[in-house]
Amino acid sequence: MSIRHGLLALLERGPRYGSRLRTEFESRTGSTWPLNVGQVYTTLSRLERDGMVVQDGADDAGHDLYAITDAGRTELHTWFGTPVDRTHPPRDELAIKLAMAVGAPGVDIREVIQSQRRHTLKAMQDYTRLKAQALADVPSDRDEVAWLLVVEQLIFQAEAEARWLDHCESRLVRLAEAAATEPSAGPGPAATRGPARAPAERSRSQR
Repeated sequence: MSIRHGLLALLERGPRYGSRLRTEFESRTGSTWPLNVGQVYTTLSRLERDGMVVQDGADDAGHDLYAITDAGRTELHTWFGTPVDRTHPPRDELAIKLAMAVGAPGVDIREVIQSQRRHTLKAMQDYTRLKAQALADVPSDRDEVAWLLVVEQLIFQAEAEARWLDHCESRLVRLAEAAATEPSAGPGPAATRGPARAPAERSRSQR
């Protein structure tokens, strides 16, 4: 999640102070990725260092305002126009957990899968309820539309995870069935010729 670019996008709408940026960021994303004020000001400090924002006086309440610069706008528009890189995906805890559970002693991987599936389906139901609430009234402003897009992405993500868990369980079942039907190792070539005779027995038989 690019907090840096998210703040730049909000600042493009006009100068803002840190607490307002946090509130608007969470409103736009439905608090899916909550921020604390410390994160906001740390990011603003780095953006200011990089020439992306400048301090722009204060409002009537004495809050220090930040404004986006031309360099910040260029950075923001480059971000909007650049596809999110999928060649180096972030670490996924669930994928790592299942990979490590395969063959781990004392771990029932099917129970791990079933437990995760129950959690994922519960999350998907919760997201679906949130979507229904958002659609109860036709979204009328940009924050409502943005939140609807976010919650729908969470629904699709949960659906994909549930399908992947079904696939993992099916694969484990097939592997278990294949292992159960493998024939046991038969006698080797030497065994089919009968027991080997000692050298003395061979020499007597050749007389």
